[in-house]
Amino acid sequence: MNGYQTATPQGSHSRVLGYLLWIFGFTGAHRFYYGKPVTGTIWLLTLGLLGIGWFIDLFLIPAMDREADLRFHAGGLNYNLAWVLLTFLGVFGVHRMYQGKWITGILYLVTGGLCFMGVLYDFWTLNDQLSVENARGR
Repeated sequence: MNGYQTATPQGSHSRVLGYLLWIFGFTGAHRFYYGKPVTGTIWLLTLGLLGIGWFIDLFLIPAMDREADLRFHAGGLNYNLAWVLLTFLGVFGVHRMYQGKWITGILYLVTGGLCFMGVLYDFWTLNDQLSVENARGR
């Protein structure tokens, strides 16, 4: 040892949160979280491929976690907090307010997440929104 410690880079996503969202996997929540909106939508529409895909994902989460950590920028905005806010309070726009997008956050608050269509849009794009802001050094 040379006396220096090397810091382990912290990933953008949490495997623990991925497994917690997997519990609701028939909705595709964990797939959206890991940046897979197309298959997340398929899981949502087919109840996790009638439960079969949902069960298989139990074993695929570690790989999805590693891939998301490589793909998205970690930084000042915490992916885990933003995803919890979107998943459970999305229609109130709290996740947008957390990102500093106050106008759209308030708009979501008074329109029920723009009649839930804005929430669906954010399920598709939240990882990219956070990654862009984190890359800017926020």
